[in-house]
Amino acid sequence: MRVTFATEAAPGRPNEDFVAATPDAAILLDGAGTPSGSDSGCSHGVAWFSRTLGSTLLSLMNQGAGTLAQLLAEGIKTVSSLHDGTCDLTHPGSPSATVIMLRRTNDTLEWLVLADSVLLLDVVDAAEPVAIFDYREAQVGALHRAEMDALASGADDHAAAHRRYVETLRSYRNRDGGFWVAATDPLAADQALTSSMPADQVRAAALLSDGASRLVDRFHLQTWRQVLATLDGAGPDEVIRQVRAAEHSDPQGTRWPRGKTFDDATALQCRL
Repeated sequence: MRVTFATEAAPGRPNEDFVAATPDAAILLDGAGTPSGSDSGCSHGVAWFSRTLGSTLLSLMNQGAGTLAQLLAEGIKTVSSLHDGTCDLTHPGSPSATVIMLRRTNDTLEWLVLADSVLLLDVVDAAEPVAIFDYREAQVGALHRAEMDALASGADDHAAAHRRYVETLRSYRNRDGGFWVAATDPLAADQALTSSMPADQVRAAALLSDGASRLVDRFHLQTWRQVLATLDGAGPDEVIRQVRAAEHSDPQGTRWPRGKTFDDATALQCRL
């Protein structure tokens, strides 16, 4: 695989995304940020969690043993063991992240998607790319975001509504009827979307955090096909540049209501 990627933190914040690759594997995690005024029970923070889990998973993937779901469960257990003596892992706000894992083994391309980051597959002879994403968090969130979306981004009342929104969603995290993310429960790995196909049926793949995919699924400024074309022609930096331009054009969230005016944005392209 030939891999290119770019990642950029939201202005004024540490980057809570993690992206990495080897010749036969790629991984992207999007950490769930803790709003100002909310507690997480963890002294390390979301960026540490994303980096630690991501690097652990990439190492496990390159060892080649086990399914991707098994490796994710093992990675969650490993990271939990690194801070269960110093942090409250039972806290509902304990750091969590979305996960995309992509691995080429011999002639097979296999993947795992957990939570709302997006995997795009440019499949040979298909008119449109295959977009793989876990919509459960968005379904739950749609029931609780009306107050937040009605307020201007950046204002104190919007920040307070965003904090209440995030704290409400915590009660749905990693349980039936809610949504699943990588946090402290290895059983979340069993809820991931997993599949595979012959590698020669896929021209390219793209991994997008929701800060990058918002160009399509929130801003509706491009299609998935256009994103793949941008990645192929100008590269991941151009996708992020277009996201930032859109965010700057709507600082109060009037056109595109959203919890975060700016979000960490990460895009990775694999050419097979």
